[in-house]
Amino acid sequence: MASFSVSRVGVLVLLIFVLLAAAAISSDASRGQKLKKTEMSFYMHDWETPTKEENVTNIIIAGKPKTKWYILTFGSLFAYDDAITTTIDRKSTELGRAHGIYVNTALDGSDLHILVSFLFTNKAYNGSTIEIQGADRLLQPTREVSVVSGTGKFRLARGWASIETVFLDIPQSNAILRWNLTVFHY
Repeated sequence: MASFSVSRVGVLVLLIFVLLAAAAISSDASRGQKLKKTEMSFYMHDWETPTKEENVTNIIIAGKPKTKWYILTFGSLFAYDDAITTTIDRKSTELGRAHGIYVNTALDGSDLHILVSFLFTNKAYNGSTIEIQGADRLLQPTREVSVVSGTGKFRLARGWASIETVFLDIPQSNAILRWNLTVFHY
């Protein structure tokens, strides 16, 4: 009977130690800083077909065998390096770049899975990043995805982003997306 209660005490001590360690790690992560909320809006220019003035910023890198590789085709995989700007005008002030990939993950071609890193180069957030991941139901007028991480001024970021397609040229595979982000960070 005594050995049973000793092992019970040992488990209890171990559990208390784990809880204290977890509390120390979580409080250490923010270093005593207050949680901040940042809301921002910008435009992402996703260009697959070049114009006289602009380069391609999005390329298809894989797709379903024996079919046309296209954004609305299941299995199509794209890589992009898109400008993010203050207004819908591609020549407006650039805030940074959107680097990422998306793949069409719906058999009917209606959904993308996106992974994007917003790399800020503007004065306010230079060198900081925000990481996005989620299902982009691209045929809906407005969609929501998750803010999953960040660096620099957005360290330990979490939140959400809504995406609205403000320009879409499906035959040329060109689009402009308005992003509205709500980000909580330290």
